[in-house]
Amino acid sequence: MTVVRDNAEPLAIVFGDDGLVPNNIIPFLVYESAVRLDPKQPEETIERLFEENGWGGMWRNGVYDFLHYHATVHEVLGVARGSARVRFGGDHGREIEIKAGDVAILPAGTGHQRIGASADFCVIGAYPPGSRMEVTRATPENHAAALKTIPKVALPPADPVRGKDGPLMRLWRLP
Repeated sequence: MTVVRDNAEPLAIVFGDDGLVPNNIIPFLVYESAVRLDPKQPEETIERLFEENGWGGMWRNGVYDFLHYHATVHEVLGVARGSARVRFGGDHGREIEIKAGDVAILPAGTGHQRIGASADFCVIGAYPPGSRMEVTRATPENHAAALKTIPKVALPPADPVRGKDGPLMRLWRLP
């Protein structure tokens, strides 16, 4: 069974640096309703998809309710159950409702914070190979350090949803 919808093309948004959250010059991506979830095993559906496309270090949980970002790694969030309203891009970013079957791909430095969620909300997080994840809070000191680490984060070898020929490979080319 194919779990990715054939026409899955992500929404791409570039968030600017707001002085506390660095964000990234490469776009944040959201695939809406991209994954056909097995209703009996939605978490496993997403985990298999990410694993098939070379993303690992997976976890199951929610999204923190405080503003944070990852300055040393790109992150993918696949929604297995429920829905959540998440502000991406920091305080001056954009609130987006993500729901079961959606996938958000955050380039290193992208601020995110859960604003609200359904009681059954469950997201699968994963990272490209060789990555080291750290949670970074939005402070002036952390921002200055992140500006040095973010440009050094390697581009992933594949799109976590569509693989080596997926849209991420085209949309995340550096200028």
